[in-house]
Amino acid sequence: WVACGCMGGFSQGGAIGLTLSNWMIHGDPGADIFGMDVARYGPFASNDTYLKAMTGQFYARRFVISYPNEELPAGRPLKTSPCYDALKAEGAVYGVTWGMETPQYFVTGQPDFVEKPTLRRSNAHGFVAAEVKATREAIGMFESAVYARYELSGPGAAAWLDHLLAAKLPKVGRVRLAPMLNPSGNLMGDLTVSRLAEDRFWLIGSYYLQTWHMRWFTEHLPPTGVTIRNLSDDWMGFAISGPKSRELMSRLVNVDLSNAGFPFLSCAEMEVGMAPAMVARLSLTGELGYEINVPVAHQRALYGALREAGADLGLKSIGNRALDSLRLEKSYGIWSTEFTQSYSPEMSNLRHHVAYDKGDFIGRDAALRRREKGVDKVLVTLRIDARDADASGFEPVKRNGKLVGFVTSGAYGHHVGQSLALAYVDKGLVGTGAPLTVDVIGENRPAVMLSEPAYDPQGTRLRS
Repeated sequence: WVACGCMGGFSQGGAIGLTLSNWMIHGDPGADIFGMDVARYGPFASNDTYLKAMTGQFYARRFVISYPNEELPAGRPLKTSPCYDALKAEGAVYGVTWGMETPQYFVTGQPDFVEKPTLRRSNAHGFVAAEVKATREAIGMFESAVYARYELSGPGAAAWLDHLLAAKLPKVGRVRLAPMLNPSGNLMGDLTVSRLAEDRFWLIGSYYLQTWHMRWFTEHLPPTGVTIRNLSDDWMGFAISGPKSRELMSRLVNVDLSNAGFPFLSCAEMEVGMAPAMVARLSLTGELGYEINVPVAHQRALYGALREAGADLGLKSIGNRALDSLRLEKSYGIWSTEFTQSYSPEMSNLRHHVAYDKGDFIGRDAALRRREKGVDKVLVTLRIDARDADASGFEPVKRNGKLVGFVTSGAYGHHVGQSLALAYVDKGLVGTGAPLTVDVIGENRPAVMLSEPAYDPQGTRLRS
């Protein structure tokens, strides 16, 4: 997908150009949130062979608009996980994020399949639908190599992290969604923080933000008392989710995984099969799920253990496109589309995760002023009466022909059978039931603002 994180001052043509420039050079959707910040490039970008390949591709295509489903070949594969060949043998079609190969979807039963570039629904639509179905009914397994992982420890870790994050810190053995703000009160990150001990934490975020986040961390690091390590390429794993995921995990661990023993938003170190792991109970799909992180040397063995234990449970590998469909059915936003430096917690529906009463933290005063002043636009979910195409990002949202907002991301919700999108719209429209339209490939399509997520609005599946 192509996600344009440019600010509102760019024209449509300028926005497209900026997005394409970052896509060609960087290979990462959402890279343009950095503007001209060199943090959008990893150390791999200084390699001469890589630079020549990417530069040649860029100049060959500088006046060509990339299709949302198009994967460009230059400088690839550069970084791969230990499971790259195994997943490729399963039929993985790869994209790339910050140099790391990551599955987009899995082709089954069609060895000669070639995806056709298009602005409409892809001929890979059916493969994605099967992955969504498996996750909702059995178990979907997503390789989490493209998560950034940081470990913080030391006697000053808790106090420092409490000042850095806008959320309250979790208790030992618990996980919390933790927005991070900049001094202006806008978002600096959307992280999960897991507390493994009183003085030891894991932060997990977006893989391509490593340089950016590590710079932010070190700029605010005290002289002593806190140690931070970037584990992103040292630890990898899988996120499994679906109604049968507990049964699968129970075959591989000697831990009580019942709701009483390991409730939603729990975390713990344990052995999964033969691999030492850090496991957290949460998921981006909206289903019962677990994120399993292991040292990179153990990732291939973990994959084999999960495959063997889940063979009779309907376990299926899934890619980014299925994940987009699943998260949009739950109205879950992600960084670079719904969450960027342009938006505040009040706008992005993260205000419930900000603990204004906990004491001082970076961005607190500015965020309070924004909350008191109010915001003009808020994040909502739209159901679009689409034909054979879905919104993907930055399509205009209109009311009686007047611009009232814009789409941040969209996809077909395969389980609910609806074309869905997240969008920032005028706050005054929320709850009115006003008919809207969304421009999808230049055609105004009717849209309805949903008052709750399209799937499992009470969140019972996560907690089952």
